[in-house]
Amino acid sequence: MNLPTPATRIAALQAQLRQTEVAAWIVPSADPHQSEYVAEHWQDRAWLSGFSGSAGTLVVTQSEAGLWTDPRYHLRGESELAGSGIGLHRAGLAGVPSYAEWLATHLADGDRLGFNAERLSLVEVERLKRAFGRKKIEIFTHSDLAGDLWMDRPPLPPGPLRLYDERFAGETRTQKLARIRAEMTKAGVDGYLLTALDDIAWTFNIRGRDVAYNPVVIAYAFISLHEAHLFVHPSKVEQASRAALAGDGITLLDYTQIVPFWAGLPANSRVLIDPTKTSYHFLATAPEGCHLQRAQSIAARLKAVKNGVEVEGFRRAHLRDGVALVRWLIWLEEAVKSESHTEISLGEKLAELRSRGQRYRGESFGTITGYGPNSAVGHYSPRPETTPFVRPAGLLLSDSGGQYEDGTTDITRTIALGPPSEEARQVYTTVLKCHIRLATARFPQGTTGSQLDVLAREFLWREGWNCRHGIGHGVGHFLNVHEGPQRFNTDNRVALQPGMVTSNEPGVYFAGKFGVRLENLLLCVADSTTDFGDFYCFETLGLCPFDRQLVDSSRLDTREIAWLNNYHRRVYDSLAPLLNPAERAWLQEATHTL
Repeated sequence: MNLPTPATRIAALQAQLRQTEVAAWIVPSADPHQSEYVAEHWQDRAWLSGFSGSAGTLVVTQSEAGLWTDPRYHLRGESELAGSGIGLHRAGLAGVPSYAEWLATHLADGDRLGFNAERLSLVEVERLKRAFGRKKIEIFTHSDLAGDLWMDRPPLPPGPLRLYDERFAGETRTQKLARIRAEMTKAGVDGYLLTALDDIAWTFNIRGRDVAYNPVVIAYAFISLHEAHLFVHPSKVEQASRAALAGDGITLLDYTQIVPFWAGLPANSRVLIDPTKTSYHFLATAPEGCHLQRAQSIAARLKAVKNGVEVEGFRRAHLRDGVALVRWLIWLEEAVKSESHTEISLGEKLAELRSRGQRYRGESFGTITGYGPNSAVGHYSPRPETTPFVRPAGLLLSDSGGQYEDGTTDITRTIALGPPSEEARQVYTTVLKCHIRLATARFPQGTTGSQLDVLAREFLWREGWNCRHGIGHGVGHFLNVHEGPQRFNTDNRVALQPGMVTSNEPGVYFAGKFGVRLENLLLCVADSTTDFGDFYCFETLGLCPFDRQLVDSSRLDTREIAWLNNYHRRVYDSLAPLLNPAERAWLQEATHTL
């Protein structure tokens, strides 16, 4: 079947819907592991629609099709969906219903709604069902009508599984399994299903390159109180790795065997699953009588608190990252004068400089380099056909990170490429005040991310502005740059603990003009014990100067100036020994006391 365009693909799917009497079909941007970044093998939504954004949900009925995506992709959606017959639904804007709400108004009692049961989580399916209210909608998951059309689907990534060295992990896989089993006993379960790739990589001390930016291996795992099973394609595991895993009591099974294994569990099993990461098909294939206990993933909770070896790894990684950033800033000053560089070439140069660092294993996410008005586009992604040439004027926002074998980095700087306006200095300094306020927080044990989120918004609110994204996310250790469970946002109730690494990235954006975001990673550390209990604070991990020409010191109080001067002194003292004389001279000027 020749389906060369999105329009022909949608038409073929609609024909399938009519033939099978299915009213609508959902195609999410997800894999069976609910990953943020998805291997090409599972990019059905992109293939069907022609829309290349990383987030979006396609809904196809027998007579129409629509794609829901968030504001960062609205402009791209308009361009890429043109001529496809697929309507763009601008999620996140006032008055725009979610795809679930839209389906609730377009489906009638008795209609059949279909989707690939491996690609929607339990939580998402339950959200759908709530949206339908009292309507009796039949869920159809017997076959994948959309996926079956993709005849030349790329194969699963063939990359090898490699064992992660204990000298970086700081803990053996047997120690981690013992801790997990202790938590299972507390929870009263005898089994634990792991579906999230980062949870599996952390638990078994394995890494891979199956997914862009995240050093993970496509796998499933099941842990009982006495056994551990790892489901992975056999071709990925070399004999030495196979022997090492077996020596630690881990049984290897083929990736495709997870469903028969799952369906064959004893009927009275009590199994812990994370409903946000577990696909709906595990509910549909669970043996009758098996009790599924829903809770946050045990591995996710444990790996959020870094051990001493991981913490030192983060510090070392940020040293090497800081060297690359300083060299890039020095290069940038001359590069923009030629007016021959684009946002893309600037990002490529930064990645090249990072790659010279020891233990570098690639970027931790796609670099966001926004120049001028593009700096105001949330999570902007430059594209070859639209990226502007960068001139020695205006603001440049650079959000980037590296994966190092001993740590993960994520850092944002906003840089003046020419003399900044007073407006730009006011905005920058206000965002800097927010950043400092969170970085200097001191708080009692039990404090959550939502309680601290306000600290990084207060100065924006005073100006009548707001940050339209979360202030910070958890970060994995040579794993996913975006991890939980802790975050700085308005609704996170996870208590911060020493060892947690979270980003501090307040920002504010003025459409069509410019945006400012300033980010470092924060390590939660013990501060003191008083009559009121234990108190914690943060250690800033990122090492890169802020742009002093954008700082209006008259808007900073004495504590904020002291913090900035101390931070810059630490940046210089940490990085100077790793730089050549000319680089040290540049850094000395960049970190000069206010």
